[in-house]
This record gives sequence, structure tokens and C-alpha cells, in this order.
Amino acid sequence: MTPRPDRLIVALGLPLALAFGAASKAPEPKIPFDPPGYVCYRAAGPVQIDGDLDEDVWTKAPWSENFLDIEGGGRPRPRFRTMAKMLWDDDYFYIGAYLEEPNVWATLTKRDSVIFQDNDFEVFIDPDGDTHNYYELEMNALNTVWDLFLVRPYRDGGPALHAWDIQGLKTAVKVSGTLNNPGDKDKAWFVEIALPWEVLKEAASPKASPKPGDQWRVNFSRVEYRVNVADGAIAKAADAAGKTLPEDNWVWAPTGLVNIHYPEMWGYVQFSGKSAGKGKDAFVEKPDEAAKWALRKIYYAEWAFRAEKGTFSDGLKALGLKDKDLKIKGFAFPPTIQITDSLFEASLKGQAGPSFRIREDGRIWKDQ
Repeated sequence: MTPRPDRLIVALGLPLALAFGAASKAPEPKIPFDPPGYVCYRAAGPVQIDGDLDEDVWTKAPWSENFLDIEGGGRPRPRFRTMAKMLWDDDYFYIGAYLEEPNVWATLTKRDSVIFQDNDFEVFIDPDGDTHNYYELEMNALNTVWDLFLVRPYRDGGPALHAWDIQGLKTAVKVSGTLNNPGDKDKAWFVEIALPWEVLKEAASPKASPKPGDQWRVNFSRVEYRVNVADGAIAKAADAAGKTLPEDNWVWAPTGLVNIHYPEMWGYVQFSGKSAGKGKDAFVEKPDEAAKWALRKIYYAEWAFRAEKGTFSDGLKALGLKDKDLKIKGFAFPPTIQITDSLFEASLKGQAGPSFRIREDGRIWKDQ
């Protein structure tokens, strides 16, 4: 697997123009648009953040699907199983994760280290689904965390605010086995996280914690290196030239390419007013998402066109788009596109409701 482009930017400190090229496109995912959905129930009691997911409050919460390769189900199945589950209450968004692992190891102990240099678990949250202003949290088996705020995805110019911290964050790790001990075979490590709404609501629209029925865009990622045991220690495996083998990236919602920073491909978390174990809610697919995806296809096509022609286009046929992908029930056809030398805005007008718009930096929004 090739290294993740977003990883290289962070690790090497490359300027975005140098990393991507001034006129590079945003590649379209190579998988169908079909993000998973999860119904997040309210916690039936207090949640102790200690890494123990066998407590009664957690056993009532459903597990997610097993994680897949970031490029999708057509890639090899991950070597180890990963699952997540979620709860919420008035104060926190809770996340628990199970990471099967025969050799649990970690090295980084300083907060805001580049945690993906170890095996890690990562959380991404875009409260209003516009693909801008979203949260990232990474942690390793030593419970060392790195929290970031992304103004925009890297493809759209970033930046990532590394000095930003989630005030009130609570995290814990529990290891089923022995950490950093190659002399035995471990089973797994467990992650438990409490993210305060007081922080998360700042990127929501309106700026408030969710209400029952609301949906937020969320994804989880696991970075996993192949390892060897040498001189009584666990170390990353390397090729014949001594270069560390590329990491695997396993996720809840595949993005269709080796880049987690495609918020439009993340999963949907629907918040329920029911307590976990006290009944079930069905996940509801929101019809507006089809309109947003149609506009996203215009965004990909515009950047592909610009990469080839050096400019944007206001013609759907010139962009190679098919009518069937842009005809959305409840919205006027065709979409409209306005361009300048360096900007574009595409819109779908609602026939009996609001319109949706997308612009060249990838932000998508609904007219109020």
C-alpha cells in the first residue's frame, strides 16, 4: 500500500503547493458512495473512562461493522479485527473501540506527538457535514493523544491546527495482554474516549450538541504496521534496504483512496433519544445527501478538468458528467455552475425546499 498523502504532508512538513501542486485535482473515490450509518443511543448510566468496555453501560451499545481497508472492500481483508461503538449523554460523545492485536506496542509518550508513527486509533468528526472545520484525535496503546482541528481537508488547502487541544477530553486504554512485551501473545487493546459537547458544538450548525434524530459525519481509522521481534523488542518490519514497510489503514467508512481526509465519504452517526437497551431506532437515510453527492461529483470533475485544461468549466458535458448522476428527486435540473479564472460555485435548486451549493475549496452548504 502506498503511504497516505496526508501523512506525508504532516510528517515532512511540506507546503501544500509543493505537496499537491498548485493546480492538482481532488481525485474522485474509486468506490460507490455508500457510507455506513450507526444509531448512537444515550448512555443508560454513568460512563467511567477506564478502558473497560465490559461494563454494563457499554454492553448495551451495538458494535459497528468490522473495519475495512481504507480503499474499500475490494482490497484484502484486514489482518486483525477492529470495531467501534458509541454512546452519548448531555455532556459527552463516548467512543469505545476493540483492536485485535497479537503484539501490542507503543513508543510515543508526549502529547501531540505524530501518533500515527505508532500503531494507533483515530477519530474524525465533522458535525455539520460541510467537510470544513472538523476534529481529529489520534491515540496509541500508551494512551498518548494528538488532537487537531482541520479548517479544511489537506486537498483543499488545510491547514491543520496542531496546537489546538480538546479541553475536557477523557481517554483510557486497556490491554488484553502485556504492552511492549514480545515474549507472549496478546489478544487486543481497547480504547475508551469521552469528547465534550462543549468543544464539539463549536463546529456544529447551529452551535449546539445534537438533538435526537440529528446526524453527524464521523469516521474511525486504525494505523497498523507490520512488526518483527528483534533483540527482545518489537520493531516495525523493514524491506531489504532497511526502509520501514508502509502502514495499513483500516477504517469504519472506506474513502476509496489512500486518504482519510475525504469527509464526504465518512459514516453517519444518528443520535437517538432512547437509552441503550431500551428499544431500537431505525437509521434514516436523509434525502438531501443525494443532492450533496451530485454536487460533489461536479467538484471532482471540475478539478480533473482544471488539471488537464488549466481552467474550470461551466459545462456539464465538458466535465464528462452524466445526467443520471445529477438528476435528483426534489431538485431542479440541470445544476448551475458559475466560474471565474480561479473559482467555481455549483448549485442545485430545491423545488420545494432549500438549495445546496459547493465551491472550489470543497465546502458544501444549504441555503437558509
